Amino acid sequence: MPRLSDTMESGTIVRWNVKEGDAVKSGMVVADIETDKATMEMPVFDDGKILKLLVPAGQQVKVGTQIALILEDGESLDGAQTETHSGAQNVEPIDAQAGEILQSNGARVRVSPVARRIAEQERVDLASLQGSGPGGRIIKRDVMNALENRGATPASQTTESARASSMSSSAPQSSTPAHVTVSSSLAVPVTPTHRAGGLVVAGLQSTEVAVSSMRQIIAKRLVESKTTIPHYQVSMKFELDRLMALREQLNSELAGMGIKLSVNDFIVRGCALSMAKHPYVNASWAGEKILMHQQVNVGVAVALDEEKGGGLLVAVIRDVDRKSLRVISSETKALSEKARTRGLSMEDISDSTFTVSNLGMFGVEHFTAIINPPNSAILACGAALKQPVVRDDQLTIGYEMTVTLSLDHRVIDGAMAARWLNTLKRLLENPATLLV
Repeated sequence: MPRLSDTMESGTIVRWNVKEGDAVKSGMVVADIETDKATMEMPVFDDGKILKLLVPAGQQVKVGTQIALILEDGESLDGAQTETHSGAQNVEPIDAQAGEILQSNGARVRVSPVARRIAEQERVDLASLQGSGPGGRIIKRDVMNALENRGATPASQTTESARASSMSSSAPQSSTPAHVTVSSSLAVPVTPTHRAGGLVVAGLQSTEVAVSSMRQIIAKRLVESKTTIPHYQVSMKFELDRLMALREQLNSELAGMGIKLSVNDFIVRGCALSMAKHPYVNASWAGEKILMHQQVNVGVAVALDEEKGGGLLVAVIRDVDRKSLRVISSETKALSEKARTRGLSMEDISDSTFTVSNLGMFGVEHFTAIINPPNSAILACGAALKQPVVRDDQLTIGYEMTVTLSLDHRVIDGAMAARWLNTLKRLLENPATLLV
């Protein structure tokens, strides 16, 4: 089980896209994995054939657990099969860090097992190689290229025999684990208790539902955020009459192009532009220092369908301060659709510096949100409501929206938060400034 996100500790195989005996190529997506942040595609790193699927769909395993065996061209089949069909019934985790090396530039990179074996046999310095596999991983092709460049060829019969023997000895001594029942079939009604004499005591009628790995990690991370970050909140009301009028005009003109701007698109761009004047809101606490981020990457909270288990993801729009409303709208819609269908990639959910959570489309007027580490702030946006308001000392009808900024007090003081909100207020109440 690979580590597909920076905080991933375990993963659940949602679906295998291959079966035993199928041929695979490096980079080919062979499974969908549910991680702590999203359902992601899992590629393979080498060419070969699927010898054995060791973990069935629906089972959660720790990062580093061996979940499948791939047989490369020239590798022995008999030894691997013998080991696979004998021994203990449990798949034991392998060391997730064993596949890492330290390069000369100080960076840590992953190495596929096959690449490591060939490098050891042919005395190739892995630290000198640049990986071409997913995430910069060093794969067989990189080692073979290094051999060709130095005019060497891999050992023939003896090397193949050694590699086959190595694979045979490294194959887990287990058979395919028993299938784990999916959560939907784990619903168990809880019956009421009885008193002496046979009388039924009225009580809660409950159903137990298994918690998905995503929900478990969400719970863990939110508890860590709330208990380790000194949260506080600052709220403010914005007048959105001009913004709503401009949005209606722009959407009318852009309708023929299939573009429809949302209120959230204006908010996301306004937040990004506000960072230029108040960089501490675009910063992170790092113990003895504060990291002032040079990029403005705004995370947008995306709620997943309850029918599919629910959950919450933060899709990241990068360099928002340099993008137009049209681009922000297009990227937000694309990421939201991808999150609800195929699942987001590591790049889609990493490196946010600020987060926007909007429940206005559900009619929510006001709420507070929990900070998404390592961010120092998150903006909770309510609905833009048409209601009686006072404008120029006159009672009239207008649009107002309440926003609440949750902040890390270690990084951002109350006055800093208030100044940032005032900057955002001026931008949203004068929305033409968001177009330039």
